[in-house]
Amino acid sequence: MDPEAIISYQFPEAEFTYTERDVAYYALGVGACSGDAVDKKELKYVYHENGQSHIKVLPTFATLFNPGAIRNFMSIPSMEFDPRLLLHGQQYIEIYSPLPANACIQNKSVVAGLHDKGKAAVIEVDTTSYDRESGKALCLNRLTVYLRGAGGFSKSSPPYSCSKYPSDQIKPVKFPNCQPFTVSEECTQKSQALLYRLSGDYNPLHSDPMVAEVAGFSRPILHGLCTLGFAVRAIIKCVCNGEPTRVKSILGRFLLHVYPGETLITEMWVEDSRVLYKTKVKERNKTVLSGYVGIHPPTASL
Repeated sequence: MDPEAIISYQFPEAEFTYTERDVAYYALGVGACSGDAVDKKELKYVYHENGQSHIKVLPTFATLFNPGAIRNFMSIPSMEFDPRLLLHGQQYIEIYSPLPANACIQNKSVVAGLHDKGKAAVIEVDTTSYDRESGKALCLNRLTVYLRGAGGFSKSSPPYSCSKYPSDQIKPVKFPNCQPFTVSEECTQKSQALLYRLSGDYNPLHSDPMVAEVAGFSRPILHGLCTLGFAVRAIIKCVCNGEPTRVKSILGRFLLHVYPGETLITEMWVEDSRVLYKTKVKERNKTVLSGYVGIHPPTASL
């Protein structure tokens, strides 16, 4: 593995086109209106409520803009790893402008970081998405992937570690030792992964029981980005009064799998201009996701 060749690699630009139909499919895939088909804070994600010209877009819809992001690792020179040992460890999103309900997106991706962790390599890829018609930057997605078995490539001490982004861009998360500001409990559907996959992630791990069994699971698991969509949607509903444009950044760390049909409990703590959160599976009492959502204006004005 040649770290300098990897860190300087330039991905080819890519386009992604979507319509309101895709936006509505996504909203349903992450549980919008699943508990109440006429939910006053969520109907706008799937229906032109009160004469609005377009349905509203959840900020986590931005995670769909570069559907080939993980596959693109295969094109990086000198990257040698077993794709079966790849783990999606973290997702970071910055929203620069409210996402339109219909758009053609131009994606520009770069390797933002590479780290030798000994038994694993960690690679980070930044994708900035632009509205092709206006040229306006809409959002940034940073995909962090753990490549198990690909570490130990450093030729010097300390081990190789390179990040191209500001060290303070992602703020540390320290959960307070107190009761949450609020808690959301929501049951996923047994068909949740089958519905979410219509948004473009057709990995059979989430639909084929034989593939799931080979991977060590008793049945197909829910997409991690689907769980993130559930958590952020809950924060928008409970803390942002149902207004998705209040979200300016999102950090999600994927800790454990979720089985479709399990109940997600999202605990939230308000800290200045962000909401810290933990999402647990009720049936197994396990934390599956954690992170924060940056919001504006400051939460002190809520």
